[in-house]
Amino acid sequence: VQLQASGGGLVQAGGSLRLSCAASGRTFGTLTLGWFRQAPGKERDFVAAILWSGHSIVYADSVKGRFTISRDNAKNTVYLQMNSLKPEDTAVYYCASYYKIMAKLSTTSNEYDYWGQGTLVTVSS
Repeated sequence: VQLQASGGGLVQAGGSLRLSCAASGRTFGTLTLGWFRQAPGKERDFVAAILWSGHSIVYADSVKGRFTISRDNAKNTVYLQMNSLKPEDTAVYYCASYYKIMAKLSTTSNEYDYWGQGTLVTVSS
């Protein structure tokens, strides 16, 4: 599967952005798509993931209640709606995917086999 992320930009604290990840190639129920982010000088952190069927979703504690992951099967696209943004949300955001069937969605970057290019989100204070 090929992934194309978009939607990053500059926003003030408290504002919102919606990231998109367009998937091409094999997209079916066992595909999991996730969002990770990497701030300058820091490790890549998990943000959210969704099973392509939509039956399972998981969020990092740091974004629960502020971010929402969703998918549009007709457009083969996964979205990350980010509300109440904080300066600490500033990072390059990556979408990633894997096809493995797992007991629960993975929050570990090593489990993800396919990665899109990043999109920069900058939140000013």
